[in-house]
Amino acid sequence: MTITRLAIIGLGLLGGSIGLAVREHAGAIATAGYDRDPRVREKARERGLVGTVCDNPADAVRDADLVVLCVPVGAMEEAAREIAGALSPHAIVSDVGSSKQSVAEALERALPGVCIIPAHPVAGTEQSGPEAGFASLFTNRWCILTPPDDAEEEAVAALSGFWTSLGARVEIMEAAHHDLVLAVTSHIPHLIAFTIVGTASDLEDVTRSEVIKYSAGGFRDFTRIAASDPVMWRDVFLSNRPAVLEMLGRFTEDLTALQRAIRSGDGEALHDLFSRTRAIRRAVIEEGQDDERPDFGREDHG
Repeated sequence: MTITRLAIIGLGLLGGSIGLAVREHAGAIATAGYDRDPRVREKARERGLVGTVCDNPADAVRDADLVVLCVPVGAMEEAAREIAGALSPHAIVSDVGSSKQSVAEALERALPGVCIIPAHPVAGTEQSGPEAGFASLFTNRWCILTPPDDAEEEAVAALSGFWTSLGARVEIMEAAHHDLVLAVTSHIPHLIAFTIVGTASDLEDVTRSEVIKYSAGGFRDFTRIAASDPVMWRDVFLSNRPAVLEMLGRFTEDLTALQRAIRSGDGEALHDLFSRTRAIRRAVIEEGQDDERPDFGREDHG
């Protein structure tokens, strides 16, 4: 199966970046896109995020070999229902959501009989909207596919090849395992960032201006994560509720143990933990998933 026509529903950071990456790396694929916000559609036309920006979703997906839904996970089912009647019989429908079990169930409800292969490109920034997209977003990043057991091998291979052509590294995983892994590596870290930044802003004895003025590297990095799209992350936590709650319970237990070590002056326990976490950091750099330069190589040190 060859993908020659791509439709992107949702033209924000991820949808726009897919369009730009296709233009740069897979120019033979014709692209069309739709976003329900007319201002986003206009900006997408200005930036050339896709070859054709359509004013309704049916026109965008008509004759497409691959349709990628780039909307918040809570909006997946509605977006899928809007395109159901216009899909080509051979079309693959995929997505970019960061929780997979709930998305798969939503798409199956909305699109019975359609070839559905959920996907999650593990890439992004704290920015959002059509202005935020860029072609290299997926370069050397993982894209996890979670095909159902009855998925056609040819379709899985085609979708895998598509993401590889955009510079991503593809991994295939069961949806339930994906949700647990991402709860640990992405969802809980975001929840912690949202919480610590909220706590800092609510402190009565420390003014908000002091929090901003004296932000050291650690807190500054938390604020970067906490600036992420609130609609997207609200939906992520609600859609991946079981895995998030399981990992949050484990984290709470570990935090209590750390609190106990500090209270009792157990320096050995603290040192052991910090040594283990430092080793994880080195492994992340060796895997090529971040930069060892100060501030992780970011140009903005403010």
